[in-house]
Amino acid sequence: MGPLDALNHFANLFLPALALAAIAAALAKGLWRRDLAGVAWTHLTGFAAAGSVAALLVGLLVQGRDGRMATYLGMVVACAVGLWWAGFGPGRRLKRPG
Repeated sequence: MGPLDALNHFANLFLPALALAAIAAALAKGLWRRDLAGVAWTHLTGFAAAGSVAALLVGLLVQGRDGRMATYLGMVVACAVGLWWAGFGPGRRLKRPG
């Protein structure tokens, strides 16, 4: 496997988690427009992506391979927790001013 193939595999491993985080953050900003007006989309996406990637890696380690439905369920739950943390929970204070 060459370096471009390795990069392709690496990118495709994390793409579902990052796409889920970006879409979920955009939907949260749309649904809770007033409540999340002071929270940046990038702040929400960062916390959601961190949770999703962590769940993806745990699922990969526990189940031994990528793409299991339990891993995707864990990604959705971790993404929701990350969005709550960044938008409504203690992580809301952690955003940078400006």
